[in-house]
Amino acid sequence: MEKFKTLEILQKTPNSRVFHLYLNRPSHRNALSRDFFSEFPKALASLDQNPNVNVVVLSGVGNHFCAGIDLGTLGSISENSDSDDRGRGGEKLRRHIKYLQDAVTAIELCRKPVIASVHGACIGGGIDIVTACDIRYCTDDAFFSVKEVDLAITADLGTLQRLPAIVGYGNAMELALTGRRFSGSEAKQLGLVSRSFGSKEEMDEAVRLIAEDIASKSPLAVTGTKAVLLRSRDMSVEQGLDYVATWNSAMLLSDDLTEAISAYTQKRKPVFAKL
Repeated sequence: MEKFKTLEILQKTPNSRVFHLYLNRPSHRNALSRDFFSEFPKALASLDQNPNVNVVVLSGVGNHFCAGIDLGTLGSISENSDSDDRGRGGEKLRRHIKYLQDAVTAIELCRKPVIASVHGACIGGGIDIVTACDIRYCTDDAFFSVKEVDLAITADLGTLQRLPAIVGYGNAMELALTGRRFSGSEAKQLGLVSRSFGSKEEMDEAVRLIAEDIASKSPLAVTGTKAVLLRSRDMSVEQGLDYVATWNSAMLLSDDLTEAISAYTQKRKPVFAKL
């Protein structure tokens, strides 16, 4: 398996179809460096293409999930836009921002569900990442901040586009304009996370069980559900229904369907082939 400077991939349990992807710069509170933005899409693509992977759990090594973008990375952005011609400098900066955006969007492009497991700080770029994840959990004492406004930046890696659909437009506006810190408990109240836990140990065990449960289901049905939900987000109900009808016309009649029905009638656990 490929080695990374800013990430680590682990299969904690032999034969498990749940793989763990760790943000792995604990001495920097897992701040997002230049290397991260090149490595993260590669890591997700490798997990996506690995037939042994059904679910990905994303978390941080050390005391925090992610402290946001590394200040050195911010410095490199200003260097990237340095040009005598303002128009060419702006065009170059736009391309660089799109490159950074693509690293986060790689979560959505991964066919397998990505579950965010958050403890400690989740700030700025950390919220860009978790809002792109499919399911989110945190500890009660985790803390969040849409911090970019305090650094004189309009958040541009996905939070302003994804957060309103998760917590509501008004809540997203308030959090983005104030940059205020809010707790894991409030994140649960807002709907940013599905559940918050009293300790990291409690969260880790609950997330393990949830991930293993999802991983045991038909991979065709799971990847199809993610794909259809993501596509339907940007469609009308009528367009979404048309899309899923087309999807299922290709995917519904499968060995997984036969196995699921057989297992149900025989009162046993289904066993599905790798995807």
